[in-house]
Amino acid sequence: MNPHTQADLPRFDAGLRFVALDVETACSDPASICQIGIACVGLDNSIRTWTTYVNPQVAFSPFNTQLHGIGPAHVRHAPGFAETVALLEPLLAGQPVIQHSSFDRRAIHGACAAIGRVVPPWQWGDSVRIARMGWPEFKGNGGHGLAHLKQRLGLSFRHHDAGEDARAAAEVVLLAEERTGLGFDALLGWVRTAR
Repeated sequence: MNPHTQADLPRFDAGLRFVALDVETACSDPASICQIGIACVGLDNSIRTWTTYVNPQVAFSPFNTQLHGIGPAHVRHAPGFAETVALLEPLLAGQPVIQHSSFDRRAIHGACAAIGRVVPPWQWGDSVRIARMGWPEFKGNGGHGLAHLKQRLGLSFRHHDAGEDARAAAEVVLLAEERTGLGFDALLGWVRTAR
């Protein structure tokens, strides 16, 4: 497997609204990232995804491998986290980064700490929070996890694949915006300034 380059990342000449990010991990340590996926949402709400395996340089737990289907053979020739985050940082530095729950941010921060790297200054938002604003009736009635949202909102994706989960998080944001008539900034309570 050839390492990815900057040219492999999704491009939107007109610009991006936000990027959704998801990770899968090799074991219970959030820093053990073995796959990263992003879903880039253009100004026209079109979505382009990008996914890569990441060599976590730790042992895989059977539980995690059973969950997402990724094992040592998948990551043997994959880039390490340092190379992958360096590739993503220029794209994500200027965009809101949406995760579904706080796990992905913790994983990125943990993986940065594990290699002694400064954490990228990404502006994180949470699509769970957005889903709670869009569908408050799901509280106590299945919740706002991706598996339940997949069923209730008719989403089509393969759960526990980083690229697929990132796309699903992006779709949740877009559907919540449509349902509420509010942009994700308002749903998150952000006050954005012009760049």
